Amino acid sequence: MSLRHFIRRWTTDARAYVKRRLHVPLFRRARRKEDWFRDPQRALASRLLLSFRAYRLYVPKAASSRSGLPLLVMLHGCQQDAQVFAEGTRMNQLAERDDFIVLYPEQSRSANPFGCWNWFQPAVLLGNGEAASIARIVRRVVKRYRVDSTRVYVTGMSAGGAMACVLANHYGHLFAACAVHSGLMYGAANSPSAAAVAMRMGSRNPAPKTALQATLTSPQSAAFVPAMVVHGDSDSTVNPVNAERISEQVRMHAENESVPPLRLVETAERRITGPGRAYRVRDYKRDGRIVLRKVVVEGLDHAWSGGDARHPFNDPRGPDASQLIWDFLREFRRVPGRKSTGMRFSLPAMWNRLRWPP
Repeated sequence: MSLRHFIRRWTTDARAYVKRRLHVPLFRRARRKEDWFRDPQRALASRLLLSFRAYRLYVPKAASSRSGLPLLVMLHGCQQDAQVFAEGTRMNQLAERDDFIVLYPEQSRSANPFGCWNWFQPAVLLGNGEAASIARIVRRVVKRYRVDSTRVYVTGMSAGGAMACVLANHYGHLFAACAVHSGLMYGAANSPSAAAVAMRMGSRNPAPKTALQATLTSPQSAAFVPAMVVHGDSDSTVNPVNAERISEQVRMHAENESVPPLRLVETAERRITGPGRAYRVRDYKRDGRIVLRKVVVEGLDHAWSGGDARHPFNDPRGPDASQLIWDFLREFRRVPGRKSTGMRFSLPAMWNRLRWPP
């Protein structure tokens, strides 16, 4: 980075900081619809340390007249950025129609040359590093844009989906629900080589054990987060077995929220046909309410279902994953002020679940 470029970026952030301190109105009616999709933002302090995380933000027109809108955090996959992910998923158009704000954190190419989130790094698996950076951005946006803090959701694609699992396991107190498209479970790997193996064949780590690890490392933040898992059964990049591993991990976490552990009620699988590809849906319920939904799209490779084909890793045939995901997430609210005590379990019962193979 040249000195001239650094000074220009520093003065831009300084000017924005002063405006915020002078209480300049947060929302202004845009002259053009594109203006509402903000350019990548960076925290001033982080930029001075040269370790920033950029993000884009889409604010619908409804935000100019009222506060308390929901927030959806979107985590892109490898070889993508915030702009491409937004255009591929068409989530901004959905946000404008249904009145919610969309946050797109963006990975730095200096942190990963392929633009992947480093979901497998040991520090990230402890809730630090990139996971903590994303959580800070979420808190900042919630506060600055007067978001309804009980309706904050996170979803991701591929490496972004794996990072969404990390956030759900370590920052469950922030999110009301999550969705994972073509991703991997929390703790699926702890190195680049192990990540490559997990993508091809599924993780060698048992899902119950990794779920317990998250609880033990951050017991005050390990509130259960309802989840939706979407995967193509022809995915040649991230093996579809990973969808089952995520589901198993979520089930284990949900069941151990109660004392004694209470098994989820599994519904019969439904096959849905219509425009685009057929897909299979299976729900898992607790106290009569769905807390986990698994969607398997038939014939879908490693791509966002129903996405814009002008961008890689998008399949235009559908079903529309963006609509399916938002319809699921919007049903959940986080109970305000609730403090998680983490998983509650008996040691003998947990030992039986951790034996591998079962």
